[in-house]
Formats: sequence, C-alpha cells, structure tokens
Amino acid sequence: MYDNIQEFKILGDHRGQLIALETNKQVPFDIKRVFYIYGTQKGVPRGNHSHYKTKQFLVAVHGGCQVTLDNGKIKETFNLDKPNIGLFQDALIWGCMHDFSDDCVLLVLADSYYDASDYITDYSKFMDVIK
Repeated sequence: MYDNIQEFKILGDHRGQLIALETNKQVPFDIKRVFYIYGTQKGVPRGNHSHYKTKQFLVAVHGGCQVTLDNGKIKETFNLDKPNIGLFQDALIWGCMHDFSDDCVLLVLADSYYDASDYITDYSKFMDVIK
C-alpha cells in the first residue's frame, strides 16, 4: 500500500559513516521543522494522530522502533532500525510510533512549523475527515 520507505546512500570511509539528507532530494519537501523523540518509556506509543496539512519524514538515527501508518482503510507497520532508512508520512495519514528500543532516537523532519490546530488526535474525527 505505502511506497514510503527510502534507503539513503551511506557515505564514509575508515573515519566513519555519513548520511546527507537534503530538501527535495532525499526528503520530499522543504524542511521547516526538525524534532527528535528519545528516552521513551517501554510500551508507551507516541504519535497516535494525523495532520490536516503537515507531511513528515522519520528516521531512526539510533536504535529502532515500529511505525504504523493508517489511511483509514489499510494499516501498515514499518520497522525503522537503520539510520539509512527513512519513512515518509503524508498529511491525513494516521501515525503511531511504538516498540521503541531503549536507545532509540527518532528524528522527524516536517514541512511546516508547529501548529496545534493542524493535529487530529481523535481517530473517529480522523475517519470523518478522510471520508
């Protein structure tokens, strides 16, 4: 259903590895906000919401987690456990991040600035909006 996983080219040599992410190249939009999630509690999911307009790109830069995307008809779970793998989450897609490893750092790149009114936090409202 989703063709949202992207594998990045790993650059590096004997000194170490490097991954470069650029706006409108590896990341399919202009980046306006960057945040990361870490220190999560065992068994406690994050996300559980959708956005009216915001698009996001998620990369587990350390450790790993699962991300479930839901378009209201189909749910698909992705394993993010390599720093050279990214997941695109479009607007009006319900997202839930879960099963975080103890050392997970999940980087999120967004195409818009934070706006509380852009969030849909009630699943039944989400289902009404996408119909």
